[in-house]
Amino acid sequence: MTQNDPTMLLLLYFVLPVWLLAGISDWLCHRKTNIETTTGTKETFIHILMFIEVGVPLLAAIFMEVNALIIGLMIVCFFLHEATALWDVSYAVTAREVSPIEQHVHSFLEMVPLMALLLVISRHWEQFLSLFGFGPTKADFSLSFKSEPLPVSYVAVLLTAILLLEVVPYLEELVRCRRQRKA
Repeated sequence: MTQNDPTMLLLLYFVLPVWLLAGISDWLCHRKTNIETTTGTKETFIHILMFIEVGVPLLAAIFMEVNALIIGLMIVCFFLHEATALWDVSYAVTAREVSPIEQHVHSFLEMVPLMALLLVISRHWEQFLSLFGFGPTKADFSLSFKSEPLPVSYVAVLLTAILLLEVVPYLEELVRCRRQRKA
């Protein structure tokens, strides 16, 4: 399944790593601009919200059988993430400098989820069509674990990378902002 499918290889070994690198790069931009002394906790909560908006469909795609339900979830979460990203930047620019580098990082954080979504849709085209009542296949809205799970080693490395490059840094940002708020 994975070794001979270029779409899956792109998702696993290009799109997800680029996404993780963009996420940690954004956190570094926040540290450089001392987010804790400017937009603080509110902006950090917006970042955590965006993390949830991409994390839920990502975990679903990793562990669950991708069907119309998962694709629909991914589409809804993508648009929620886009709206939240607009809110994030609109708020951030009111109180801190958002450098050209950070703006460029944001472009990755917006387009990489779209790339991932399109690659998933291309792998499950019939279920995508069926979501809108088209195609020969009936929309599957069941929730079940993958019949052919991703390799355990890949999932372990990915989840560790997410923990170390996304969860821990943004929790550190939250702690930093809360400390500053109390001070």
